[in-house]
Amino acid sequence: MSLAWLNKRGLLTCAVAALVTAGVLAGPATGALVEVDNLVLRANGGFQPQTLPRHRYAPIDFEGFVDISAKDGGEPTPLRQALIDFDKDGRVSVAGLPTCAPESIAAASPGEARRICRGAIVGTGHVEALISLSSWTTPTSSLLTIFNGPPLNGRPTAILHAQFTVPTTQTYAIVVPIERRRGGFRYRARLEIPAIAGGLGAITHIDVKIGRHYRAGGKARSYVSARCSDNILQTHGHFRFEDGTIIDGLVEKYCRSK
Repeated sequence: MSLAWLNKRGLLTCAVAALVTAGVLAGPATGALVEVDNLVLRANGGFQPQTLPRHRYAPIDFEGFVDISAKDGGEPTPLRQALIDFDKDGRVSVAGLPTCAPESIAAASPGEARRICRGAIVGTGHVEALISLSSWTTPTSSLLTIFNGPPLNGRPTAILHAQFTVPTTQTYAIVVPIERRRGGFRYRARLEIPAIAGGLGAITHIDVKIGRHYRAGGKARSYVSARCSDNILQTHGHFRFEDGTIIDGLVEKYCRSK
């Protein structure tokens, strides 16, 4: 299991015990820790249940967090893009699940967005950022909601919604395409992160709980499900920061089959 980082001076590799899953890095009790120059990334989380069928898919739920900070205590380098590839033994199901149009919540508060698109909620959490104002920095935070979005070119999407109020109110309804892939990974989620507070801010924390169990067509369904065909679930994460730093790695999480 390893994560690697690439910066302007070359390639460095760091072994850590971790899991990147549904946009979350997860690992043992101590979690994952990567330090690159002034940038520090910490993460932890997991999924339940860990015992899964070998040949059929069963519902699962995720939760976890990612922290990004600067060693010098200032504002960290802003994260600009996250690409997450999910194991071939994972599956996303949106059949019969309501969708939330991003324009319908583009100016809504977190509470309003959850009321407007209540039926499309597939995850909740929090997001925090550090905003630079003149000669000092100040934190800001928001509830985070993940909605099932309208299909894009026939593929599912997720909508990430949050609203910061420092230095002024800024609302984000970010479309995250979920693409089908071949080989060892079934899906890729592509998150393009806009400038926070007009470029004055950087995300410092994200925590999420992802899971939605519902009925459609007379059947019980789950937004995310998985099987354990080879006792390993793999996820690949690629994180690009504004200064050119890239944290990239393939990580594994063992599951028990039944």
